[in-house]
Amino acid sequence: MTLLIVILILLVVVVGGGAGLFIAPYNSFVKLRNTIQESWRQVDVELNRRYELIPNLVETVRAGAAHERNTLEEVTRLRNQAVQLAAGSHGGPDGQRDQVESQLTGAVHNLIAQVESYPQLRSNENFLELQRELASTEDRIASGRRYYNANVRAYNTKIESFPSNMVANMFHFEKAGYFQVDDPAVRTAPNVSFGEISQRPAQSQPGGQGQIGQGDQTPAPGYQVQQPDSAAAPEIQQPATEANPFPKNQQGGPFGN
Repeated sequence: MTLLIVILILLVVVVGGGAGLFIAPYNSFVKLRNTIQESWRQVDVELNRRYELIPNLVETVRAGAAHERNTLEEVTRLRNQAVQLAAGSHGGPDGQRDQVESQLTGAVHNLIAQVESYPQLRSNENFLELQRELASTEDRIASGRRYYNANVRAYNTKIESFPSNMVANMFHFEKAGYFQVDDPAVRTAPNVSFGEISQRPAQSQPGGQGQIGQGDQTPAPGYQVQQPDSAAAPEIQQPATEANPFPKNQQGGPFGN
């Protein structure tokens, strides 16, 4: 009887341990998969936000830069194509959507760069606000993409690792796809602070007033700056103090020559 109990206990331990080897990895896969889906939804929200901003940006640029018709048409075409792919996606990116989103980002970069030659747009408050909104949206897309890809990397690594790969094969967990931007030129958010740049005061040429490195030329209280001759450096007349009651003049010692 005692032997039978020992055998039953051993069986329970073995079965429980074996089940634990499968249960823990399975739960981990489920958790990682849900995290990936949640992180992708955050990216998708920002992508849709960009879809909403682009038509307003295009209309504003068209009103002030009609010569950029080809660029505006390209941005609009890619935006509409991205919207169609987003509507037909099933909870994650694919190769075609990655490519279109990369092209759309590049087209928006190109549009922002070209409008720099239109001062009337750089001073348009509506255009500047759209630029700020677009830059903020691009930053959030880039941040969300990094977070999503990090979760995908952890999930795919677990699928390929032993012994969790046995659980992945048993329950048909498939590797997730990355959301990649293949063009290095569009990996950063566009610099759209043209309004701030246009408001900076122009720097004077070397030798003029306001030259970089000259600093404030106003003398401190109690000092007088002697205007220099054409070939002589300016000399500063020292103020009178208790320790030095006779200020040094420009000719020599305290009493002059």
